[in-house]
Amino acid sequence: MANNIEVKDLLEAGVHFGHLTRKWNPNMAPYIYMERNGIHVINLYKTAAKIEEANEALKKIAASGRKILFVATKKQAKDIVADKAGNVNMPYITERWPGGMLTNFVTIRKAVKKMASIDRMKKDGTFDSLSKKEKLQIDRLRAKLEKNLGSISDMTRLPGALFIVDTMREHIAVKEAQKLNIPIFAMVDTNSDPREVEYVIPSNDDASKSIEKVLTYVTEAISEGLSERKADKEEKKAADKETKAEAETESK
Repeated sequence: MANNIEVKDLLEAGVHFGHLTRKWNPNMAPYIYMERNGIHVINLYKTAAKIEEANEALKKIAASGRKILFVATKKQAKDIVADKAGNVNMPYITERWPGGMLTNFVTIRKAVKKMASIDRMKKDGTFDSLSKKEKLQIDRLRAKLEKNLGSISDMTRLPGALFIVDTMREHIAVKEAQKLNIPIFAMVDTNSDPREVEYVIPSNDDASKSIEKVLTYVTEAISEGLSERKADKEEKKAADKETKAEAETESK
């Protein structure tokens, strides 16, 4: 792994700050180090181990060519997720989670296709022949679709996994992924239930510094997986070329 997880870095980013003790979920007990001033402190050694475990799995998914859908609609996570997921060319939802995004994927794809057809209209000149009112309606629809579905426009099939920041807030996404047996990776704070997630990263899911630190590690692992996939493809291409050249030589 290109980036070893340093507990010191996690500490500096405030990843260890949990919620108020009265708001805790008892199922998070194994990941809690202590209580301080009415706040639970997360055991960062366990967090580091869990990030490494998650990264190994994410790297494999990325190397297999499947997409990882990032979900984070809370204010302090939106821009970080859009930036980090965008850098590794992964889809993300940072506005409202569209109900049925996974369980009714066919309908979501139709909306994405609608967006593409509007773009075609603008390119081929059809749009210019419309009335001012029709143009305005279409532009509004396009803007709404872009806001809700923009980053998933090239997601042609269900994702290989979900990465969620704050499972309590994104509970609908969690339920849909569970229904379809799509593995969930998530930043899970002390007030959440880790049993809902296959790959738990016990961490502060409220502070932007904490979110950015965990997302940096995670997307670096995905980037490694994508690089491996690219290298394998090039290797295969070179091998095929060689085999073809040998076959041609033999046939002469």
